[in-house]
Formats: sequence, structure tokens, C-alpha cells
Amino acid sequence: MKINLDAITEGALLARIRRWIEIETPSRNGSSIASLAELIGCDARDAGLVTTVQDLGPEIGPLLTVSHRRKGDRRDGILVLAHLDTVHPLGTLERNSFRIEGDRVYGPGSYDMKAGACVALEALKQVLRHSSSSALPIDMVFVPDEEIGSTASRPAIERIAAGARYALVCEPARHAGRCVTARKGIGGLRLSAHGCAAHAGLNHDRGRNAIRELAHQVLQLEAMTDYARGVTVNVGTIEGGTGTNVVPEFSRLAGEFRMPTQALAVEIQSRLLALQPRTPDVTLEVEAWIKRPPYEKTAATALLLAQAQRYATGAGFELDDVPMTGGASDGNFTAALGIPTLDGLGVPGDGAHAIDEHFYLSSLTPRLAFWTSLLNGLT
Repeated sequence: MKINLDAITEGALLARIRRWIEIETPSRNGSSIASLAELIGCDARDAGLVTTVQDLGPEIGPLLTVSHRRKGDRRDGILVLAHLDTVHPLGTLERNSFRIEGDRVYGPGSYDMKAGACVALEALKQVLRHSSSSALPIDMVFVPDEEIGSTASRPAIERIAAGARYALVCEPARHAGRCVTARKGIGGLRLSAHGCAAHAGLNHDRGRNAIRELAHQVLQLEAMTDYARGVTVNVGTIEGGTGTNVVPEFSRLAGEFRMPTQALAVEIQSRLLALQPRTPDVTLEVEAWIKRPPYEKTAATALLLAQAQRYATGAGFELDDVPMTGGASDGNFTAALGIPTLDGLGVPGDGAHAIDEHFYLSSLTPRLAFWTSLLNGLT
């Protein structure tokens, strides 16, 4: 399907992206995220799309769903996932203002992922105007807390995904415009050691050093990293003790583990939960949980990629996928539910999470053509 250039021009699309970028949306600034959600919702409703808003609390901001589903159409459809939040604190716009330098368009959240999400929404509006009766119903979900784990959004994502045949994720395209078909899962980890306090000079022998216990555990945890199997275990923070003259009674650490398959997720979690104290008279509490399940490439995902590649070729670019990436996204949730999922379909650029974040202006029109054809053509 060809884009009606009378309905959208590169300049108009760029102006819309600029409005999104200039509303700064740190993950825990609910009011700013609500402002962007309202702007997007108004734009979608003006185009004739149906919107719903779910309140997830004042600190997180709302979850916005934009839908194109013909009356009475109960078919499983397409789920498009995007996020409203960015990692950048308020005031970043002063350091990385919206500007165009050659082919680069700068601004916080521009590449990850406001430009890509805006392009996908514009494509959805194009489908509404021109779609055939056979086009699948489409739900586009704008998540407010993806950058901090999507903890509040996950139930809604999985509920909506229950009615999806395919999932498409607006995370930014990788180097050379490539997409993502597999991601590692992420697990969370907390260890707490409880010993016995004592005077470090007078009664050192009576103490049971909780920090010493966690030192043993850190070595065990780090030894679980197995690059050959794609497993990493990382101790990120550690704290404990009250003073240098006191044998520390308490210490705790926090970390994470990443793994490429569900089988390895179960294995590593089980190993962590089985950890035992190494220091006499010290007790150990272990918590290990899966925050995002692994996103494994399946035969169904490969077939979906092949369809997308045809539409990309028609839009003037090649769409290859990258090897499994260590970073996670909301695509992990849909893939774990068995839904063929393509990720990294946003615009190409660079500097994600960095002060020089930017996307490529020349990618907007081809990506819009691609998204419009993909949303209209998947069956």
C-alpha cells in the first residue's frame, strides 16, 4: 500500500515528533507522562481511532491504548508496543535540545523511542484511512514504565496480548537498521546476611561478620557467569555495617542475572535459591525472581520476519535481524506467551540513553512506508 503524501509529509511528521520529544518523560514523573499520553490520545481520537487510558498510579503515569478494530471483528490482531518513558531526568532537554544537524535529529528520548513510536502511530492512522476489510485489527499500547521494568504495565500488556496474532515493538532499530528477534531474560537477586555484632577491639572473636559472609557469596555469584551459555550474574550493589569498630551484624547485596532461554532461567534461579551460608552462626536470606522472561526466536518469529522483510524491501531498505541481545524489552513478555514477536522496528539512530541521543531524518519516510504496509498486510 502506498502512502498518501497529501495526508502526511516528512515535515509534518517531524513536527509531531518534536512535540513528543519536548515533553520530557522520566519514568517516575507521572504528570509528565500523563501530559504526553493526553497529547497522543487527542491526536489518535482526532484521526478516528479509539483510545482507552488505564491509571497506574501518580508516580508511574497512565497506560494508553490506541485501537483500530472494526465493529464485530473478534479476530486475533496485531499488538504494537511502545513506551512513553525515557531514562533522562527533567532538564535534559537543555543539554540535548531538539535540533537537526545534517541527517541527525537530536533530543532526549528521540531514538529510544519517541520517533519510532510516532512513526508507528502515523502508520496506524494511515491504515485506518486506507485499509482493506481483511486487514487485521490493531491495538497499540503506550507503556509508561518500560525503562524501569514495566512492573505496573505487565498485567495489561499480557491481557491485551491474549488477543494478538503478532506483536511488533517500536524499540529503536539496531546498527544498519536491523531488527531484534531474540533477547535475554532478566532476573532479580537480593541476598541478606545476618551475623552478630561485637566490639572490633575488645570482643572481635564474639562477632559474626555479615560482610565476610557476603564476600564469600559474591565470589560464588560471579562464578555462575558462563559466557559460553550466554549466562551472566552481576552483583550491582552491596552495603552493610555501622562503623569500623563494630563487627558488622548485617549486610545485603542486590544484583541481576541474564539468560537466553527459559530452561536456563529455571536453572540459574534454582541455583541461587539453593545458596547456603559459608560462615558459622550466620544466616542467609536469598530472593531470586524472573523480571522479564527470555525472548527466544522461534520458527513462527522467523516466518513473521520474512513477511516484514518483503515490506521493508518495498519501502527501500533491507531488514536483517541481529543476534540475541542482552537488553530486554516488553517484547520479552509477548514472546514468552508464544506470540511471534518482532522487536527493534523503530527508526535507526544512535546514542540510546546518552546525552547525544539522535535518530536519522532520512529514515522517517521509508520507515513510515514500511510500517503502513506491514500493519495493512499482515494476515
